[in-house]
Amino acid sequence: MTGYPSLYGTVEVAPISITEKLFEGLVGREAEPAIIDGPTGRVLTAGDLIDRIRRLAGGLTERGVLPGGTVAILAPNMPEYPVVFHGVAWGGGTVTTLNPTYTAPEIHHQLNDSGAVMLVTIPAFAEVARAAVEGTGVRDIVVIGGQNCLSLDDVMGVPLLAQAPVDVAEHVVVLPYSSGTTGRPKGVMLTHRNMVANVTQAGAVAGVTEKDVAIAFLPFFHIYGMTVLMNLFLQRRAKLVTMPRFELEMFLRLIQDHRATRLYIVPPVALALAKHPMVEQFDVSSVEEIFSGAAPLGPETEIAVGERFGARSVQGYGMTEMAPISHMTVGGDVRHGSSGRAVPSTECRIVDPVTLQDVPSGQEGELWVRGPQVMKGYLNNPEATATTLTPDGWLRTGDLAIIDADGFMFIRDRLKELIKYKGFQVAPAEVEAALCAHPGVADAAVVGKPDEAAGEVPVAFVVRAPGSEVAEAELQAHVEGCLAHYKHPGEYRFVPSVPKSASGKILRRELRAGL
Repeated sequence: MTGYPSLYGTVEVAPISITEKLFEGLVGREAEPAIIDGPTGRVLTAGDLIDRIRRLAGGLTERGVLPGGTVAILAPNMPEYPVVFHGVAWGGGTVTTLNPTYTAPEIHHQLNDSGAVMLVTIPAFAEVARAAVEGTGVRDIVVIGGQNCLSLDDVMGVPLLAQAPVDVAEHVVVLPYSSGTTGRPKGVMLTHRNMVANVTQAGAVAGVTEKDVAIAFLPFFHIYGMTVLMNLFLQRRAKLVTMPRFELEMFLRLIQDHRATRLYIVPPVALALAKHPMVEQFDVSSVEEIFSGAAPLGPETEIAVGERFGARSVQGYGMTEMAPISHMTVGGDVRHGSSGRAVPSTECRIVDPVTLQDVPSGQEGELWVRGPQVMKGYLNNPEATATTLTPDGWLRTGDLAIIDADGFMFIRDRLKELIKYKGFQVAPAEVEAALCAHPGVADAAVVGKPDEAAGEVPVAFVVRAPGSEVAEAELQAHVEGCLAHYKHPGEYRFVPSVPKSASGKILRRELRAGL
């Protein structure tokens, strides 16, 4: 076996909860702003955050939700998000984070699969939340800032002053959902140890300090925003300014007004920052580092955005299944187009996906990763877990990569069928199932088409049912009701048949060749 241990050595992972880890960065600065709501300027100090986390944990314990219950959160980035996340964690429960763009059927699936007993949301999402909880185990909907309903303030209680006892190596603290090629998203079981490990690993090399400020538009429901911003940044005593969604003008204004030092972005945003004329209207001179993740960024754009901002422009790599970081570029040691080197306590292999043998150094193969950040497994899905995790702890990423002589890792392609649209994972099988549910569709196949702005866009190849004249507009209206917007095909092509192998597997390579 040819392994690549981290060139940054190892770190000690403390046997504590993720909230105890967070509190390390809050205690001692109680009067200082920790998280600010960008649109309104509303401030939560470090002391406010500690107090509300403890009071929510106490209140949910009084209600019998904690310890042991699963609480779902359906909300945009806002100061209350870490209160809910860590209140549940502090009380010995499990959080499952929902994508705010999900439709009621998608939310319903995750609530059922995760076994959620409570759903926390905001007034704007209350209607879809009520529709989604029907037929699930959810007993209460809690509305942040709600009127004439059960609000977050209503469920606060006497502060729980100590972490509820949990086995940090085994207790699943968060269940984010990750798309797979076989259909619906899967619950990724991340323990306290997984989360603490990744905050510790990244914190050892990222260089984040109490002087840093970040504008947090990366959604906290997604593992990138959850770990890097909501947990790592606050744990490092830095300051967050939240945005409910990405808007270029607001992002630039908040950078200027709050003198942001670090930008955590995804490739479509990097493209806008590199090219949009609006950037020239704002003072962005405070920015020292621009870090792109969630999908590979071309070296040309990586260089261009750095030069425009006069800042260090770098990349990292991760997966929900790794909590998420396995690689990142550290300091000024940059290889543009690379995802950097393995973070501390992380081992890598490059494996031939057919023979499962390690390939010689410098050759392309599937990236395998092992470390304390690797997930416990997929919830209720031992088959998928066995396919992804080897018995000796290696995570098969499904990404083809090269590691150079200096330890820098370059992503080349994906073995998996997943489409990455603006950093979000789209499972072709899920979109195909939705399309095939239309009576006018006999068959469908979906592949990703390279796109400069989005990374990839889903393209649907549709076979009409006999006698059907279904067209693009009708199919778009159909998927509006059952799929989140980022899963919608950007293009439809009507074909006489979908190419398949003898076993019935869609030959996606043939479809991609015709794009």
